[in-house]
Amino acid sequence: MSKTTTDSSELATPPVPPSTPSLAARVHLGQSWRTAGILIPFLILFAVLSISSSAFLHTTNLINILDQQASTLCIAGAGTLVLVAGGIDLSVGSTYAFAGVTAGMVGQHHSLVLAIGAALAVGLVVGLANGVIVSVFKISPLITTLAMSYVIQGIALKVSSGNLILTGTIPGFTTFATAQFLAVPSAVWITAVFVVILALLLSRTNFGRYVVAAGGNAEAARLAGVRVGGIKITTFVLSGLAAALGGVIDASRLGSVIASSGGAALSFTVLAGIVVGGTSIAGGEGSGWRTAIGVLFIALIGNGFDLLGVDPNWQQIVLGLILLVAVGLDMWTRRVRR
Repeated sequence: MSKTTTDSSELATPPVPPSTPSLAARVHLGQSWRTAGILIPFLILFAVLSISSSAFLHTTNLINILDQQASTLCIAGAGTLVLVAGGIDLSVGSTYAFAGVTAGMVGQHHSLVLAIGAALAVGLVVGLANGVIVSVFKISPLITTLAMSYVIQGIALKVSSGNLILTGTIPGFTTFATAQFLAVPSAVWITAVFVVILALLLSRTNFGRYVVAAGGNAEAARLAGVRVGGIKITTFVLSGLAAALGGVIDASRLGSVIASSGGAALSFTVLAGIVVGGTSIAGGEGSGWRTAIGVLFIALIGNGFDLLGVDPNWQQIVLGLILLVAVGLDMWTRRVRR
């Protein structure tokens, strides 16, 4: 009588676990949700405003939106790099004002080039200081940049004596941001170039990959040879330069500047635009073009409220709720990817 034998290879074969989505699939899913999370609401809002307000689609109105958001787009573009790298910069509002004041005061006695150069130097120094304090002395970026914002605003108030600095009388200064090319102000063109460069820097270069690695898992990036400290310092420097450029643009566009402009309100608006655009508050994930859509989405809300005559107090409530939803979406996508 023969016995039934069992192939030893069958015994050695472990049970096949249920199929689970690969890491690449989970990452792609998270990115898709982030993209849909800002693009779809933006298109819906754009369509609603187009239907509800006859003035919305006028070329003048659309160009004005871009012109008014030029400085915010610049600052948010660089702020995206900071947030992706695992940091946060709350000093951009004060840097923006100090740079504008610097440009105005220097421009009253020296050339336009020197005035703009001095303003950008202010942003560079502030960004470098923030980066060194965070990366070398290991102080929280939240505390560092919050404290720095008070220091910078105090210096700006001191050097300007709190006075309004007129920039409209400086030869050539006004045309820096208001010169027309194809019926579009130069501020919009400057911003478009700057934002595209930053977006490509994040998405198409080794530096951008290092920024993502530093924010996603700093220790793993360090073990892989990435100079995490240097990467974070560079992102803060770019953020400082962007804030300074934004300050110069608005000082030129408005014809005047005061040290108390910008501040916490601008910093919050920039941060809201970045987060609403899908950049993770925890670092390691972000996109320059999504940030631009996030900033413009918030701008459309304000523009729509103005055109439709809605109580502006509701704008703050709506913006706060949108920010909560954006952060909630960020947390959800992170759970999906685990």
